[in-house]
Amino acid sequence: MTKLKAKSKTSSLVLIAAMVSACATGGGKYQLELMPAPVIYTDGRINPFFDDEAIGQYGRPTMLYATDRAPALPDDGRYEHYTNQRGHLLRLGMAEIGISYDLSTNWPDARTNSLAADRAENITLEVTSVSEFGPLARTIRPFDEWIDASDEPGERFIAEIDRRLAATASKDVYIYVPGYKVNFENPLAVATELWHFLGYNGAAVAFSWPTTVKRLAYVGDLENAMASARTLRMLVVYIAEESQAERIHVIGYSAGTRLVSRMLADFGILGYGRSDQEIREKTKLGHVILTGSDIDRAVLGGYLLDGALRVPESLTIYASRTDKALGVSKVMLGKYRSGQLNDIAPPGESSRGFFESTSALRVIDVTDAQGSQTGNGHAYFRFSPFVSSDILMTLLYDLPPAQRGLVWSDELPVWKFPDDYQQRLREALNASRPELFGFDH
Repeated sequence: MTKLKAKSKTSSLVLIAAMVSACATGGGKYQLELMPAPVIYTDGRINPFFDDEAIGQYGRPTMLYATDRAPALPDDGRYEHYTNQRGHLLRLGMAEIGISYDLSTNWPDARTNSLAADRAENITLEVTSVSEFGPLARTIRPFDEWIDASDEPGERFIAEIDRRLAATASKDVYIYVPGYKVNFENPLAVATELWHFLGYNGAAVAFSWPTTVKRLAYVGDLENAMASARTLRMLVVYIAEESQAERIHVIGYSAGTRLVSRMLADFGILGYGRSDQEIREKTKLGHVILTGSDIDRAVLGGYLLDGALRVPESLTIYASRTDKALGVSKVMLGKYRSGQLNDIAPPGESSRGFFESTSALRVIDVTDAQGSQTGNGHAYFRFSPFVSSDILMTLLYDLPPAQRGLVWSDELPVWKFPDDYQQRLREALNASRPELFGFDH
């Protein structure tokens, strides 16, 4: 019996390693094919870009990053920039992103192709170079006596954020937190594509926590997620205190939602005895989005009850009944994940009343959204043009679910995508933001 259980557990571990994954890399430079265009852009009537100047006119686009990975040594044959080990402190920098178009001369073509439902050719992103500014001084521990606690890295980082904020009307910062089984470069590329569809408004930051591109790394990565929640919290506070940002939005994916949720929980506990306004002034957290969330439902629920929901303007949880990766995670860990809608009984009067009256908490069922079941049904925030549109409508225009074309479910206290979502979205946006329409490719 013991051998049978051990064999079963090993099989589950192998299965979860194969399924609960993001885009891993082989040799050479990391490349990522640009995600499908959000459906709100595909009819050519809305232009997300704040001007028509060529994005690459001053060189390749750059992405700011923050990482608590350990830096690779000069003679490291496996890692070019950072390893999969914990670095314990927060290192800041900027990466150059190569795009398969020459944006200095072909920006109009690239823009049009990127917004098309059926692209004439694929667009790929590649991290071509990385420049570290150095460690953030306030994250250096007493044990790191050999590290120089200089203010310069943080000052350079904030200067780059403020430069981006000054270039657009938006004063928002967007932080992307990836899931399990990715290398250092993956979140930089994903943050770039998200920022592209945000029209390069505001400033974007990729938070690359130490995950491992290895099949059996799942359990270890979950431990790393908890360790990285502290550095993410310190990053948010630093940007809030030192930059010109008016709001900071955080998008967490898969296992990355564990550290995003824990960050909210920490802020909630630190906010005991403080007003909601005082908490918001300290963190400047706007919209926090959890997609494919691989955190125990009960754990997340406890965080919310302990004050996490007081911290951001809104907390959006995207969930699905067909997310196979979370299904395997549930088998492995024995508890339903917050990104699953499986095994949820119809709510009683008290439960439904809580969700209906708590406007800051938004649970959205993506099961029927176009493209949400692509692959293993886990990375729908990238592969579903419906879901990516909904995320953008939240981040760019602060629209609540009813003004984004979503409908309230009769069965569960969640929002969902109707069959005529695209039409509803267009009508809702035309009613609330008519000035956005009129763009023609």
